[in-house]
Amino acid sequence: MLSVNQYSSIQQAIDANPGKMIYLPAGDYEISEKIRIRSNQSGLFGTGRIIQVNSQAPIIEIEGVSNVRLQGVTLTRAENKMKTRAEAVLAIHCKNVEIDHVQIVDNRTRSGAIAVRNCVGVRITDCLVQNYMQITVDDRTASSDWGYAFNCIDGSGIVVTESQSVLIRGNRVIETHLLPTREIQKKYDLGKIIKKNSVKGTIISEETWNRTHVSNWHQGSAIIVSSPESSETIQILGNRIENAAQGIDIHADHVLISQNIVNNAFVGMKAMHGSRHVIIIGNQFIKNDLWSIGLMPGVASHAASAGKEGKPPTKANIDGGSIIANNIISDFGYGHAHWIWKDNGSPIKLDAGQKPTNPPLKDVIIQGNIVYNSGHDELNASPDNRPRYRFAIIVASEVKGLHFANNILHPGHEGVSNISIKQ
Repeated sequence: MLSVNQYSSIQQAIDANPGKMIYLPAGDYEISEKIRIRSNQSGLFGTGRIIQVNSQAPIIEIEGVSNVRLQGVTLTRAENKMKTRAEAVLAIHCKNVEIDHVQIVDNRTRSGAIAVRNCVGVRITDCLVQNYMQITVDDRTASSDWGYAFNCIDGSGIVVTESQSVLIRGNRVIETHLLPTREIQKKYDLGKIIKKNSVKGTIISEETWNRTHVSNWHQGSAIIVSSPESSETIQILGNRIENAAQGIDIHADHVLISQNIVNNAFVGMKAMHGSRHVIIIGNQFIKNDLWSIGLMPGVASHAASAGKEGKPPTKANIDGGSIIANNIISDFGYGHAHWIWKDNGSPIKLDAGQKPTNPPLKDVIIQGNIVYNSGHDELNASPDNRPRYRFAIIVASEVKGLHFANNILHPGHEGVSNISIKQ
């Protein structure tokens, strides 16, 4: 068995043995440059821990190869080097890469602890991603849609862009370092607007523009799949997500989200920006505070175009043709972020687009779900057993073609829904 210990460095062992798997024995291995995997049929496995002392560099980069495997190793960063713009694992332009039983701890980045870009057939299975968030600034001044910047917590665990046939299964994505508490908000003045353009953003309200603080200072996602016009055939199965800002964020087509537990995120999951044919089935959403399941068009959604004035035709990038089935939403409003959003959330949200030009969400089946007001079972419930949400489900007037069947929806403090539901 080829072992790293036979060479002067991990990189030398990999370079000397193209097309082979290299064993990393137990122990700590400090590096100051990223480890590059550049040959097919190769990889790294074992029980060792790699410690990156360079905050500017990824830990492992896999580029332009196929059938590479990364298994069992632990990846982390040195003390005082944990905040970074880089990834722990970065896969670019690859096919059939497997990232299995890898532990990634304290890679605190906005880029993604595991990042997959322009890949096909990637499998991310049974990994641990722990403490991936950082204090930073969300600078939206380059966008005419927003036009401001603010202090925030941000960071994502697993990030997939412009990729197809990706499996994300059995992972634990857990944040314990930065939680959205009053103490953390006060310490870092989170939500404070620190910069504004001279012109108001086009999709934000005058009220928000005139504020000095915003509420959405807890940013990032445990799992995000983006690039809605190129990412598709994605499976997100059996993952455990704890203490995220957003649990699962989807901007892709033909997505299956099943058997996940999303515990204590202010948003359980959402699909938007032209996410078509998304199946959300058999998940547990616990202690969410703004919504648990959300479908909505976003700024990237658009209708098909025949093309004119020299512009080529475009295919539709719309939201809908999706199913929300057999999910349980419980303990809503009992998460860490309830003090921010109070009782203004709704467990299921089917919303309008961010711009008037966004095609409406349409053709969604909502069946067999339970929205459970956990508060009325407790001895210390408020005198009127007031739920911590407005409606069990809230629907924008623009949404079309909804079909409801066999749901149990405990009413919020304003009712079951803002529209009439026939089941």
